[in-house]
Amino acid sequence: MKFRIRLLLCLLLAGTLTGITGCTRNTEPITQTGFYFDTVIQITLYDTQDTTILDGCFALADTYENMLSATVEGSDLWRINHSNGAPVTVSKDTVSLLQTALYYARLTDGKVDPTIQPVSKLWHFGSDDTPCVPEAPDLEEALTHVSYQTVSIDGNTVTLADPKAAVNLGFIAKGYIADRMKEYLLEQGVQSACINLGGNVMLIGSKPDGSSFKVGIQKAFAEEGVTAAVIDVRDISVVTSGIYERYFYENDVLYHHILDTATGYPVENDITSVTILSPSSVDADALSTTCYCLGLEKGMEFMDAIENTEYMFLLKDGTRYVSDGFPVT
Repeated sequence: MKFRIRLLLCLLLAGTLTGITGCTRNTEPITQTGFYFDTVIQITLYDTQDTTILDGCFALADTYENMLSATVEGSDLWRINHSNGAPVTVSKDTVSLLQTALYYARLTDGKVDPTIQPVSKLWHFGSDDTPCVPEAPDLEEALTHVSYQTVSIDGNTVTLADPKAAVNLGFIAKGYIADRMKEYLLEQGVQSACINLGGNVMLIGSKPDGSSFKVGIQKAFAEEGVTAAVIDVRDISVVTSGIYERYFYENDVLYHHILDTATGYPVENDITSVTILSPSSVDADALSTTCYCLGLEKGMEFMDAIENTEYMFLLKDGTRYVSDGFPVT
């Protein structure tokens, strides 16, 4: 069995956002890297030398990991998932994110579902796990506990009507955190920055010379940094969901981490990745996974009804489908 975790970094080319264009700056950028949310994250500030601001970003990362991770003992999600159906009081951030997850679950009739945890934990896609294909009876039993309708929220109290249900917000959590980090940086007076949460990139403003950033979209299963497309963007979130982020092979069959809520197995279609551009990173995060689950035709139809949001679907044969405003170069 071969297991490989590929961080879809949506790389900002050549390691530094502005380095590829040779633009002039009043200050050199400052960068900090760490490991959170089961991925490498990197934050770069272009208009300040105040490293305490970077420290503040990573303090937020630590706070949210200990709040929103389903695997961190004592987190809000851990307490919900181990409550045996009893009401659990959680933070306003957890409530807000869970409400967003339920919104997308209702919107897609459960194609994406925050209660997928009983199924997803059987696959062991985490970086510390050894993945394997679950036994069919185990998947069938786990699927009986997947239903967003079992989640109820009253103020800051969350209750699971099914004691064996469990919540996982992995399909939108990094987007929510990127939005909160952006808010924090703006409060600190930062006007040019990149928040890279491993496939979730939030750009604040533009490059110091006023021009757009160039962002590379990772080519599926290629070496890290090999791009399928390059886009010119500013002050927006770029989020990609793909089948090469977390996957493994068993008996020469590829199994990826985007799971079908109807079967418990990875979603099957011709898409390798979906990239979404949106002012809101939590929406971009949710939409990238949603569109992958919906497939090409339904996904594009779904996206065409949403304003101020652009998309790119990359298929296994290399074909790409983009919205009219997607800024591919």
